[in-house]
Amino acid sequence: METNSFSVNRLLNPSGWFLLGFLTLILTLIAFAFLDNQEILPLFLGSIVSAIFGYIVVPVLQKIKASQVIQEDGPQTHLKKAGTPTMGGIFFIPTAVIIGLITGGFTHEVIAVGLVTLAYGFIGWIDDWQILRKKTNMGLTPKQKLILQIGFAVIFCIWMYLSQPSSITNVYLPFNIILPLSFLFWFVAIFVIVAESNATNLTDGVDGLAGGTSAIAFLGLGILAVENHPDLLAFCLAISGGCLGFVVHNRNKASVFMGDTGSLALGASLAAVGILSQNLWALFIISLLFFIESLSVIAQVSYYKATKDQQGKGKRLFKMAPIHHHLELSGWTETQIVGAFYIINTILILLVIWN
Repeated sequence: METNSFSVNRLLNPSGWFLLGFLTLILTLIAFAFLDNQEILPLFLGSIVSAIFGYIVVPVLQKIKASQVIQEDGPQTHLKKAGTPTMGGIFFIPTAVIIGLITGGFTHEVIAVGLVTLAYGFIGWIDDWQILRKKTNMGLTPKQKLILQIGFAVIFCIWMYLSQPSSITNVYLPFNIILPLSFLFWFVAIFVIVAESNATNLTDGVDGLAGGTSAIAFLGLGILAVENHPDLLAFCLAISGGCLGFVVHNRNKASVFMGDTGSLALGASLAAVGILSQNLWALFIISLLFFIESLSVIAQVSYYKATKDQQGKGKRLFKMAPIHHHLELSGWTETQIVGAFYIINTILILLVIWN
């Protein structure tokens, strides 16, 4: 059981260090390839400050026994993670948001996206805290969580309706196709924010997976937003750096998990930036891995219900959902899954950037 962030085994774990270095290399090469040197500052500030805060906060989480409750019906290899503290989003999400606000110049757009990020982080914190308090896997009920997610999404959309030009309701597709959604846009926007938030939440199941893929996704989305929204670029880079700083502590073998505090915030933040910068289609491509993770859960549940026999037992489409658990049970190691997802996500953002 790894609860000490300074344990010898963790420090000497080569696969964890390799993936951290690999992620750092990906972010650095892409940032320098597509951005000016002065634009990259939030990325480095976010990563360094978040990593430093992690060394302060993680021991505190260990001390108060804010330990993750491991699902018994999950992969058996995860049972050894029992005792690892969760709720790590409390140190890297606020840190990254503050850096994003400062480097983004406190514009109305950056403030709005920052508040969305913190709001969804707050939903996640309530959920994490309830889980820790009850010592079960059930925090907020799905209904309670969904009501809060929709509520904050509606508030954000009302702000956009009052402050943004009417062209915000246009969706830009490949081949210069413009789709004017008009009033329907607001329903799409609410759905995207809630869906993206839950998608990143489902992706958070393997050491370094959600943090690393989110870091890559934010960098790609920020590069797309730079021309018309340099303030949102700064915010995205700060969050990307914050994710990298978190992976310093979440790399295999993780000394902390981000919990819903981090995962819900990341998805909502990605969606808010994508909507505000009018990059909905690009957001879908950049978030394709998160979408597949969600789709695998939906497909698993639907197939199980559709194939129920008289005893109430159904068949499984995957060995376990989300799909990263299926890969684990198929013989993939955690580091192989994370490395493959990093590569795929990098290819996706490069496809979008070069389009």
